Amino acid sequence: MSDTSDTDSNYRVTADELRQFIERFERLEQEKKDIAEAQKEVMAEAKGRGYDTKVMRKVIALRKRDKDDIAEEEAVLEMYKEALGMQ
Repeated sequence: MSDTSDTDSNYRVTADELRQFIERFERLEQEKKDIAEAQKEVMAEAKGRGYDTKVMRKVIALRKRDKDDIAEEEAVLEMYKEALGMQ
């Protein structure tokens, strides 16, 4: 009989823990949606003030990258442009 109660007890603890993980994940999903909405509002405000949001997004992406990777990519880009007479 004690095996059954131990199993039931373990199941309840596991179910409670599982519920907590799921609820935490769902809260994080909602926070992610809220943050995405706030980011849209920032870009809308910037656009309203005359900034080019497409370029801003490129700058933001560049700021996330390693400086050496950026320098290497820019060097290759310049080499390709030169080869195509685009200078």
